Amino acid sequence: MAGEPTGTMVYEGKAKKIFTTDRPDQVLQYFKDDATAFNAQKRGTIVDKGVVNNRVSERLFRLLEQQGIPTHFIERVSDREMLTKKVTIVPVEVVVRNIVAGSLAKRLGLKEGVAIEPAIIEFYYKDDALGDPLVNDDHLRLLNVATPAVLREMRGLAQRINMVLQPFFKERHMLLVDFKLEFGVFHNRLILADEIWTRPQKSRWTRIDSARTWVRSKRRIRRC
Repeated sequence: MAGEPTGTMVYEGKAKKIFTTDRPDQVLQYFKDDATAFNAQKRGTIVDKGVVNNRVSERLFRLLEQQGIPTHFIERVSDREMLTKKVTIVPVEVVVRNIVAGSLAKRLGLKEGVAIEPAIIEFYYKDDALGDPLVNDDHLRLLNVATPAVLREMRGLAQRINMVLQPFFKERHMLLVDFKLEFGVFHNRLILADEIWTRPQKSRWTRIDSARTWVRSKRRIRRC
């Protein structure tokens, strides 16, 4: 297996390491096999998880780019490495929910499996020390992490991404229950960054059986 990149590591997260390249506006992402759950309270390793993450990310980023949605993706350069634009991440996680499940069902006392039309979009403040709390537009304005205009743009992009991903997964006999997005700024433009649907923490999906009902995946995955 190939070793890690030779550039300087500038960041290490739960699933990736970020390295410098010979271009100041580009970075190299190295996908790890580390697996986390419950906001990194539980940790483990899944063999070749990073390889799968990288390839799925490439497929979905290419799909979204084809539909006119800007992303940080440039190219996949190896099984574990992806070249991307160097962005300034907006510290807001955007969760799109198409079906009641997980924390939404628990918070509101709703039955899991109920379709949500139109989809619900939630904002979470990215702060590990605080546990990435659920916030609203006013909270983010108070924290001074995103302007109302940026939040509107993030919401609009999330809705467009959902409109692309739902039929993509439906064609593959899956329902996209919910998923998490992150955005960054590149040359004063807001674009999709980080990962998308590349690890259990990022999204939840279910199989559609022949009776057109939905059944949970046998693998237990972290609830958003």
